[in-house]
Amino acid sequence: MSEQPGDVSIEVRPTVPGAAIGAALVLDEALSLWGGIDPEAGVVVDRHHPQVGESFTGKIVIMPHGRGSSSASSVLAEMVRAGTAPAAFVLHEPDEIIALGSLAAEAVYGNVTPVVVCSPEDAARIATGDQVRLEGSTLLVMRPS
Repeated sequence: MSEQPGDVSIEVRPTVPGAAIGAALVLDEALSLWGGIDPEAGVVVDRHHPQVGESFTGKIVIMPHGRGSSSASSVLAEMVRAGTAPAAFVLHEPDEIIALGSLAAEAVYGNVTPVVVCSPEDAARIATGDQVRLEGSTLLVMRPS
C-alpha cells in the first residue's frame, strides 16, 4: 500500500483475512446484528443505538465488538446474500460470532467480509466518512493532503 501525505496507517490483526475499500462508519457503541440491523436494507434499526438509520452497505464498519445473540452470524450471512453487507469490520476486540458469519457467507456465497481487530486508540484515529483501505494486516486511512 502506498501512503500519501496525511494518510494514517494502522496495524490490524486479521480474524477473517481479506481486502476491502470503502467509507468508514464509526459506531459509538457495540451493535447486535440480530435485531439491530435490517439485513435486507443493511440499515441500523435498533432505535436505541446512536447510529440508527445508518447504512452498513459497502462501508468499513468500526465498532468495539458485536453484542448479543449467536444468531448475528446468520444475519451477516444474509446481508452478504442480499448485497447489503459491510465491506469489512474493524473491531476493538475479537468477536467470534461476527467472524463465523463472515466465514459462513464465504462458504455459502463465495464472498467474504474481512474482520480485523485494532486497539481502541488506533480506531479513534478513524472518523465516519474517511476513505479506508484494508489489505492484510494494514488499514490505511486515506486523507486528502
